[in-house]
Amino acid sequence: MSDPIRRSTKQRAAIYDVVQQLPNFHSAQDIHAELTQRGSRVGLSTVYRALSAMANDGDVDTLLRDDGETLYRQCADSAHHHHLVCRQCGATIEVDGPTVEIWTQHIAAQHDFDDVSHTLEIFGRCPQCRAG
Repeated sequence: MSDPIRRSTKQRAAIYDVVQQLPNFHSAQDIHAELTQRGSRVGLSTVYRALSAMANDGDVDTLLRDDGETLYRQCADSAHHHHLVCRQCGATIEVDGPTVEIWTQHIAAQHDFDDVSHTLEIFGRCPQCRAG
């Protein structure tokens, strides 16, 4: 993970602060709305560019929703992991998937692929949403 604000502008630092403070995953639009509510004058396109750069640098984690929208979050674990996400409230739990990792490497080797990466997100309903 790099220093997320090493190429910092005031805007990028403000975006990173919001991402760190918001629970769960949020869209660029959500993050932009929070910045606006806090009085920051950051354009939506700047938010998208900054989040994309932070994701590429490994400073924020991304999640691709079923509808194709990318969501962003500062994860507690910088190591490779997966997410269990509540479809209703957005609560997210970071999970390891050793079986998935073994399977991924096996399939890649079987087809002579290298430099393999993957993503896996598990969606469902959390106990609180089922109870309510």
